[in-house]
Order: sequence, then C-alpha cells, then structure tokens
Amino acid sequence: MSFRPRLRPVVFAMLAASVCGNAAFAADAVLAPVLVQDQAERADGAVQGYRATRSATFTKTDTPLKEVPAAITVVPRSVIEDQAMRSISDVLRYVPGTTAAQGEGNRDQIVIRGNNTTADFFVNGIRDDAQIFRDLYNVERVEVLKGPGGMTFGRGGAGGVVNRVTKRPVFGHVGEASVTLGSFDQLRGTVDVGDKLGDKAAWRLNAMAERADSFRDGVDAKRYAFNPSVTFTPGGNTALTLAYERLYDERTADRGIPSQGDRPFDTKRSTFFGNADQSKSRAMVDALSAVLEHDFGGVQLKNSLSVTQYDKFYQNVFAGGAVNGAGNVRISAYNSSNLRTNVFNQTDLTTKFATGGLKHTLLAGIELGHQDSDNERHTGFFGSSTSATVSAANPIATATSFRFNGSDANNTVESDTVAAYLQDQVALSEQWKVLAGLRWDQFKVDLDDKRTTTTRRDLSHTDTEVSPRFGLVWTPTPAQTYYASYSYAFLPSGEQLSLAANTEDMKPEKAINHEIGARWDLNPDLTLSAAVFRLTREDMKTSDPTNPASGRLVQTGEQRTEGVEIGLQGKLTPWWQVFAGYANLDSEITKTTSSAPKGRKVGLVPEQMVSLWNRFELGHGWGAGLGVIHQDSSYTSFSNTVKLPAFTRVDGALYYSFPGGRTRVALNVENLTDKEYFPTAHSDTNISPGAPLNAKLTLTHAF
Repeated sequence: MSFRPRLRPVVFAMLAASVCGNAAFAADAVLAPVLVQDQAERADGAVQGYRATRSATFTKTDTPLKEVPAAITVVPRSVIEDQAMRSISDVLRYVPGTTAAQGEGNRDQIVIRGNNTTADFFVNGIRDDAQIFRDLYNVERVEVLKGPGGMTFGRGGAGGVVNRVTKRPVFGHVGEASVTLGSFDQLRGTVDVGDKLGDKAAWRLNAMAERADSFRDGVDAKRYAFNPSVTFTPGGNTALTLAYERLYDERTADRGIPSQGDRPFDTKRSTFFGNADQSKSRAMVDALSAVLEHDFGGVQLKNSLSVTQYDKFYQNVFAGGAVNGAGNVRISAYNSSNLRTNVFNQTDLTTKFATGGLKHTLLAGIELGHQDSDNERHTGFFGSSTSATVSAANPIATATSFRFNGSDANNTVESDTVAAYLQDQVALSEQWKVLAGLRWDQFKVDLDDKRTTTTRRDLSHTDTEVSPRFGLVWTPTPAQTYYASYSYAFLPSGEQLSLAANTEDMKPEKAINHEIGARWDLNPDLTLSAAVFRLTREDMKTSDPTNPASGRLVQTGEQRTEGVEIGLQGKLTPWWQVFAGYANLDSEITKTTSSAPKGRKVGLVPEQMVSLWNRFELGHGWGAGLGVIHQDSSYTSFSNTVKLPAFTRVDGALYYSFPGGRTRVALNVENLTDKEYFPTAHSDTNISPGAPLNAKLTLTHAF
C-alpha cells in the first residue's frame, strides 16, 4: 500500500467556501500590518533572541507570557538555528518536563509530565495527530504547553501539547538559503523566500530537502518538503492567508537494541537487530489551510480551516524480546498502513471591553472537525512461524513472506467533533488578573470492521464533556509575576481513532492539573520561570479484579506526576545568551491500571533532567555555543524491569558571520566526549542508542 490520493469532495467544498470569503471556514494565519501596530513581538511571529514574551497557545489570544497562568516553553527560531535542530526530539532536549520516546522508529512520540502520546501535536493551533515525523524547516517557533489544555485543544493532551507556529508572509523582502553537510553523509538544503505583491498581498515559500545515513547499520533517511503561502489584504481590516504544504519522509524504521537482564544489551551501538532492508517507513503529508481575519471595529474574527491528508506505511523486522541466557534473541515483524484525512475548522470571536472598572478580553469560539482513517496491519511470517530466533552476536533475520493474519486490523474509523468554548481574561486591577474558560465537546467515533472473520464487529461511541480552566495572576511589580491555576482535559476511548469491544462503552479518562508558578525578569532581556504542579490522571483502565481472565476492563486506575520545572531564557549579558531548563519529576501509578500495579514508576520519566545551552558573542563576527544535557536513569516501561542509565552529554558550536552580516558559517558538534548513552526507548526490548560524536557544517546566506 502506498500513497493513495484521496480528498473527499466535501473537503474541496469547504476550502472553496473559505477562499470565497465564507467566514465559517479558515487555518492559523497572519493579519496584515495595518491590523497589528506598535507591538515588537506578536504571538504567532518571530522572536528576537532566545526569549519569547508573548504566546497564544494557552489562551488563543495574543497574550504576554507573564499573564499566562501555565508553564509554557517557547523554543524560538534562533535557538533552533544555533543548535542545528531538525526534529521535535531535538527541541524537547531543552524543554523541562518532557522527553522524546522512540516511537517505534517511525514517528514522533513524546512524554510530557509522565504522559506518553503520539497524538498531542498541533500546528498553528490546529490538530496534527497523525503518526509521522515532523520537520522544522518552516517553523517560526515551537511552543510546549505543560499541563492539560482541554479548554483550548479539546480531547487528549493529558500532559500537555506541542504546537508548531509556522512562518508566514510578511510585507517585505525575505531571502535566505542554507546548506548543511554532516556526519554519516548528511546533506540538507533549505530556502526561505518571499516578498510583497503590491500593497495588498504578500507571498512566502519555504522548502527543504535532505538525505542522510546513520551511525546505525543499514539505517538511512531521505525527505523533502515545501510550503508556499500567500496573504491577501483586500481592505484595511481584512486579511486572508492561503497555504499548502507537501512533506515526504522515507527512512529506515529503527527499533534500536534489546535488553538483557535489567539493562540494554552490551553490543556495538551500530548493531541493527532484525533486518534494516525490510524495515522501511514512508509518509506523505498534503496540507491545505486558509485563514480569514477581520476586525469589525472592537470585535475581531478569525476563521481557520485546515484540511490534511496523511498517507503512511511502515514495516519493521525487530527484536521482539530480550536477549536470553543462551545469547539468542527473538525477532518479530509486522507492517501497518494508514490513510487519514483531517478536516478542522475553528471560528473565534475576540473583543475587549470594560465593565465596572474591570477590563475584559472575551473569547468565544466554535470548532468543527471530521477525521477518517483507513487502517491495515499484517503480521510478518518467517516461513510458517510469526517469529525467528537468532544469535544476538549476529542478529539479522529475513522475513520470507508477509500475509494477512485474521487477528490483525483492517478497519475504517470516522470521528466527528463539535465544540464550543468561552473564555474571559479579566484585569481586576493592574496587579491582579483572572482567566476563566469553559469548553463543551461532543466527540463521536465509528469503527467499521472490514474483516470477514467471525470476530468482526462494528463499534460506535459518543462522548460529551465539559473542560473548565481557571487561573489567578498577581503582578506586584512589572518584573515579577505569580500565578495559581487549575486545568482539565478528557481522554475518550476513541481519542486516537480506535475502539475495541472492551472499551466501547467506557467514559473518558480525566487529567486534572493543579499548579502554582512564577516568572521573574532578572533583567530586561532575561526571564526565570518556575512551576510546581500535581497532575493526576483518573479513571484509567484496569482489568476487572473480580474476573481478570475475562478481558473486561473497569475504570479504577490512576496515575500521578508531581514535580518542579524551572526555565531560564534570554541574555545574561549583551554577549551571552542562555536557554536552560531543569525538572524534578515523580511519576507513578497510584491506583492499579491495565499497564501496571500501584506503586510502579512511569516509563521514560527521569527524576531529574537538566539542560543548559549558551551562546557567546566573541567579537569580529565570531560566536560560540556550549550545551550540556543530563538525565537521571529511568525505566524503559511500566514493567520497571529495565533501566536506561543516567547520562550527561556535551555539545558545542562555532559560528562566523562574514563582514556585512549576510553570510554565516556554523559548525555544530554533538556529543563532544563521544559518550555512549541511551536517551530513550519504546519498550523493554526496543532501546535507542545515542549517536556518537558527530558534526554538522552549515552555510547560510541572506539575499
């Protein structure tokens, strides 16, 4: 199965309605400059240096970060470029309270405050929940919200969300190109160009192409993407932005190495277990978006439409068990295909007014969504068996055939979302502010089982839920802010577009977060932030204790994460910038779930994480970077059997800007000490080795 072009006629009808000016449809875009004045930074725009001061991720309104009662880490473009980041996992290294999971080597997967997810990704505030790898070529900033965001984002997001804010057309010239040469035959090129089209339109094009091998035997990747966009401003109070993105990603699905006993198996970090030639992942993403923004004079309208098709196939031959005492390991295989279409529309109305001495910023909105997903999964057979046993000293196996197995998935899932939300940001005085919001969601999932076996069963479920949020902000002086907040999210059984007979009638799980935090401006360009929180996930599924063998589930489980997160971003001096974070987390099962009994620790959650990146200006065009990342040991899974050892990694960089400032050369070196370490895993038997010392040389030219 590979890349079947299919966008339903209703999708084109909705997009056409948006382009023709129907205010019911539009996706996150840009107001013309005439609509935004006297503001150095905008929530969906570029950040000067390492410190962001505004965000719309939590509130859906352009809000100063000091007035947001939640922990948010904004990773701006400057940090992404200085560290030569290419992926979401690169970004998360410097976000306290988060880690990147392996994702079976074929997708982005993250752990935020102890909650493991593949679905809580957004782009410009619109759901982007397919299981793919994302690129940063067209990103202005990446914002990571810690804590539930149900009022803003609806279902899911128990631990938080990752929101990419993309570049947008500007009414002026844009021109920059870069080429990167790196270790393991990496070659990457990017381009970012744009300009205005008269006084009432502007365009922009971002593009990327890359190929690379790996320190892992037989592993490689190739990908490309392009993202044209155009903004029209037919009147002084109206802006319409249209965009299209194509992303193609093909790579080896790398599941890492197995364990032996309670540790990763002692082997060369390059060793591939299974068969790299037969472990391939391909993804094609086509995304259309349109945003209509209009100022009625006191009331602002924003309509966002996003239509995205994801075509994904992957196949892997991998270690399906630990290395045994005889030095052998079991090899398993399967393949999976998914064709998904997402259609989401958000309509927001925002207004500011005063009543009785109180100043209000009122937001009211509606979200409509439809998703359909075709899924197939086949078990791999080694001859007549579903697994093969090989020597861990030579762990290469060949899958001789792949055929449909009756127990595998073959279904179509459709979901519909209808939501309405209301939020008020109230300034009680110059020092005290309140944020209160409420969202109502109706989420319906239908599964059509296409199998012809006797186990076939069609399933359907509808959840109706209300997600509240409340925050109190105290600003005793302009340089310091303190807040307390409560946030909530719900996780329905069909959240990730799947249902089973034993989950069809279950109510949603609940994620509840209590948090207090502070932000201090240590100088005009440097902010220190801190948050203390307790995040509880209730009504988790567990086997029926009265009849464990029945397969019946009940909702008596609970998981809790408590901790402290600290961030430091900005300029320590005019020549020294810093982007740093620290987290101390305690994440465990507090009531037995279907994954683990009470008392077990949550996998991939180190107790302590520290990250520190420094950028130094040395003068005469020279600059340098130095970064340190430390993680305590953590379990690979809920089994609490295998541990990833603690590690400390050191990175460095050297920059030179030629006279005139239009051309820059950057040398980034990762893992300067060539440390052997294991940053993440997917399970007890799929553990990812960290890359050895490697380098990237990037030439960037502005024109």
